[in-house]
Amino acid sequence: MPTFAAIDIGSNSCRLAIASVQNHTLHTLHEDREVVRLGESVFETGMISPDAMANTIRALKRFQKAVQAHVVDRVRVVATSAMRDARNAAAFIAWVKSSTGWDIDVISGLEEGRLIHLGVVTHEPGARGRCLMIDLGGGSCEVTLSEDGRIREIVSLPLGAVRLQQEFLRNDPPTREDLHRLQSFIDREISRAQRKLGEPNVALVIATSGTAAALTEAVGAPQFVPGAKVAPKKTAVKKPSLKKALKKPSKLQPLSATVLQVRTVANKLAKMTNVERVAVPGIGPKRGDIIVGGAIVFATLMERLNLSSIRYSTLGLRDGILAQMLADTDMRASVHRAVEEERWSGVLRVAKRYGVDAKKYEPVRADAVKLFDLLVRVHELPDEYRFWLASAAVMHDVGKFMNHQGHHRHTQYIIANSEIFGFSPVQRAIVSAIARYLGKSRPDAEDRPMRFVPPEEHLHVRRAIVLLRLAVALNQDRVNDTLRIAAKIYPKRVVLELRATRGNAELESWSARKESAYFREVFRRELLVEVA
Repeated sequence: MPTFAAIDIGSNSCRLAIASVQNHTLHTLHEDREVVRLGESVFETGMISPDAMANTIRALKRFQKAVQAHVVDRVRVVATSAMRDARNAAAFIAWVKSSTGWDIDVISGLEEGRLIHLGVVTHEPGARGRCLMIDLGGGSCEVTLSEDGRIREIVSLPLGAVRLQQEFLRNDPPTREDLHRLQSFIDREISRAQRKLGEPNVALVIATSGTAAALTEAVGAPQFVPGAKVAPKKTAVKKPSLKKALKKPSKLQPLSATVLQVRTVANKLAKMTNVERVAVPGIGPKRGDIIVGGAIVFATLMERLNLSSIRYSTLGLRDGILAQMLADTDMRASVHRAVEEERWSGVLRVAKRYGVDAKKYEPVRADAVKLFDLLVRVHELPDEYRFWLASAAVMHDVGKFMNHQGHHRHTQYIIANSEIFGFSPVQRAIVSAIARYLGKSRPDAEDRPMRFVPPEEHLHVRRAIVLLRLAVALNQDRVNDTLRIAAKIYPKRVVLELRATRGNAELESWSARKESAYFREVFRRELLVEVA
């Protein structure tokens, strides 16, 4: 069975998870984590510092040894907020490539939230109902409203713990002015989230990431319990080991916190020095200087969204990456169906957003899929192209929203640059290229749309374009929606038989014949169209 590795290069730390596939489910084999603070300089100067790059490279090389030891079949490396913002991200990506051979996929905040959601709902049975997920990382905070395992709404906010510390909390302890500016910024960003989320009205709030782990453990610390004895200052100043600081909370430690507890902890942490915060159980030396901003974000989110409590989950982005890899390779896995449904919902949302009527795209989609199935022996496309073709068929007219003239170019741009849940940038490039060449132009490797398509996919894209062009040709007469298609395949020719149960198919037949020259160029067979 295949073995996958997921690497999350975050703004605060790098994480590795290795899992094998057994009986269509994932089984974790190995996990690792290293605090690298990649985003620390980014949020101050806009550039990743050489030291942060070097620290991250060392961590990735250690991860690579684990990947090789477990004989991993596929590795996916994902980077988030710091890499999205860094002006020198390309240089770091090149360094990682030369050092490890790995390509880094820099994902958007919404895609980050989608993958976190996928990881949680795949492994947390309680997350199948209506719930809210909060992931507060080093550079951003993703808030996702989920119902029945599906995303209802998602927002990505620039409220990461490292970002806030660098921008607002440079004094130790923070001054009143520092905290006032920080709170004003948090309030403004959360107001933006409220406009999209409203009042979520959920019984379960799942919080992920290190900040959530620290808070849910710290609420029981003597420093925050009235009347509890705190260790002498000499003992409190002593720093725990890094190994202990990074250790996950045990089952005996608190994994939840009420809104009152979180606000109490946030207020008291803001008055402490870093030395005092480090001594708080659950915080430690690697989080003491960044916990204040994250704690205030959690407290404010809970108050503004009327959330009574949070429950910490060890799941996160890396688990979503692994689940996505399983979905992409194992069609019998339950997560495969969930991802396909999510992708399809994203496609339909794009069509709706740009005013494309289902009555117009549905016949084209149906015929495109029908042609894919009828002509499998001719096109020999990978199975996933059935979905990419259907997606292109649904969205092939979205460019008309901008301008009817040259709308195929607009269509390509919209698809390639839209945030469609479940689609990677390469997959969007493939779908956008299929939808691009429906007019007089033909795909060329030097065309801008084709430059973003991997060279090994160029032939597949050209073949899918022919199928979509035929599907569009067979739907010239919108009134004739009962056209039946059959195909006869011979070594040197393909015969399409059209039968209209109402009216006639002369216009469709004529339009399809116009594609015969391009069909012959791509498939090396003659295309004959007959009306039965």
